[in-house]
Amino acid sequence: MEKRAYEILSKATRDVSISVIPGHFATRHSHVNYCVDMTKVKSELDASKATAKLFCDALGATPVDTIITLDRMKMVGAFMAHYLSNTYINKGQNIAVISPEISGEKLLLRDNFLSYFKGKRVVLLTASATTGKDANSIIEGLSYYGGIPVAVVSVFGGDFACPVPVYKLFGLEDIPDYSSSSPVDCPLCRQGVKVDAVINSYGYSKII
Repeated sequence: MEKRAYEILSKATRDVSISVIPGHFATRHSHVNYCVDMTKVKSELDASKATAKLFCDALGATPVDTIITLDRMKMVGAFMAHYLSNTYINKGQNIAVISPEISGEKLLLRDNFLSYFKGKRVVLLTASATTGKDANSIIEGLSYYGGIPVAVVSVFGGDFACPVPVYKLFGLEDIPDYSSSSPVDCPLCRQGVKVDAVINSYGYSKII
């Protein structure tokens, strides 16, 4: 399966890239025809720093108090907090970076974290936001807890309606034939193509 993989470089810097594997993959919500592997961005120092810098450049003059990280993106979130608090409109701000609990696809904030959200300006940082289902659910949850969502930033994302600006480093234009469908409507399943792997925020597990 890995022999099919190819790399896509960010147009802004060669330090940020994703690995893309064509095939048939099962996620928590859907079946997709590409596995988008962001292990470097999530795990390597240089790639994480470069990714954080690009997100901060996109946010520009957006005030930020708290960053919510999903999909194992906390290292990128920490670098974002560092850059934002040193060189942008948020200079001197002690920005919090939180990886919250998700229960039944809903945001769950314990009482000890509420002070970081109530009345605070919050950025949602995620690795992937293709349909917007999870992102919009988190945005709704933030508002419930009294937070003020200001942006969603994603390494790979699709085009979807969202009440706040959405910034992405890679999009469907980078993988033009990317498709996502429910398991019951999956065209690859209908063609009898076996699932190559199960994928989630930790990576992929091949099905032998």
